[in-house]
Amino acid sequence: MSEPAAPAADLLIVGAGPAGLALACALHDQGWRPRVLEQQPEAALAQPAGDGREIALTHRARRILEGLGLWQRVCEQGEPVPLRAASVRSAGSPRVLPFASPAHEALGWLVPNQRLRAAAWAGARARGIAIETGVAVQGLQRDEQAATLQLADGRQLRAPLVVAADSRFSSLRRLAGIPARSLDFGRSALLCPLTHEAEHQGVAQECFLAGHTLALLPMAGRQSSAVWTVRSDAVPALLSLSEVEFAARVEQACEGRLGPMQVAGARQVYPLVAVYAERFAAHRFALAGDAAVGMHPVTAHGYNFGLYGIETLAQELGALRRAGGRDPGDAVALQRYARTHQRATRFIFEGTNAIVRLFTDERPPAMLLRRAVLDLATALPPLRWAITRQLTGG
Repeated sequence: MSEPAAPAADLLIVGAGPAGLALACALHDQGWRPRVLEQQPEAALAQPAGDGREIALTHRARRILEGLGLWQRVCEQGEPVPLRAASVRSAGSPRVLPFASPAHEALGWLVPNQRLRAAAWAGARARGIAIETGVAVQGLQRDEQAATLQLADGRQLRAPLVVAADSRFSSLRRLAGIPARSLDFGRSALLCPLTHEAEHQGVAQECFLAGHTLALLPMAGRQSSAVWTVRSDAVPALLSLSEVEFAARVEQACEGRLGPMQVAGARQVYPLVAVYAERFAAHRFALAGDAAVGMHPVTAHGYNFGLYGIETLAQELGALRRAGGRDPGDAVALQRYARTHQRATRFIFEGTNAIVRLFTDERPPAMLLRRAVLDLATALPPLRWAITRQLTGG
């Protein structure tokens, strides 16, 4: 029987996306020695390609990124676009549900996912964090002292803690035997940047239309990102439209509020699947980012939740280290992280899915109910304020 592999680091993080790298930075700053493993090649991480996604960040998420020095790196590539307000409409209702910060500050900020990825990579590299690319994980074993990863190239890496940050479709989560509730909405988001004649004033618009949803997210200048959510079988028809036809369809759907529009980039398509893990931690194992909670984008909480969980896990392991602990796989600390992050995310996860079901249901009772919901939220400022606090991470 072979001897166990020597510890490769204090902990191994599988996944070098913006969540995995931000976690590595946070734990490094707490005095731990993380090592990151990623299947993609280094070039894809160091110079990430644009993917069309604009990430809405809350005030809390910004504070976390600032504390890690990553917000500053994002700003080096261009100022994030402040989200001044948002409005929600539903087909068949004259009501417009407005959201704005009571303090007249931004609701949040919109940042291209490409910039977040580049900033997280640069932050991890500047700290000297070990990042190994082109690595595939095939197995996971755990004993009392550590967890061991079996790599596709035959090597074994061993550490007191393994963290899965390898997307909502996490293969490592499955290897750990942690079930996850998966909701396939049968819909896809088609993303496309467009220029327009009128100023967007930093206002995001979301309109629930018959059978589909259109969101317009403000970008720099007179440009917005259209996020068109449709049944997945309707995507080919939208992709087949010429740029002129597509821009005209978006302009019509948003009732010409931004004036004439022109396509300004490629159309990207993402199937919509929400995921919630049954547990966020197990013996010498934890989930982070979308591997723990993968959100539907309608409430813009995806990466924000990832950052909240990173902050919580780093705080727990930081407190452990300051108290003299040297085992990042400490069961008590991991369970505290799991409980705290579940309390912070479960209600909004379920609420988001309920909103999606209600506002995409075209049966008459659902249409009446959503009109009543809009009327109620419009008429009750305290309810709107509570929703705004959730949206901003206040």
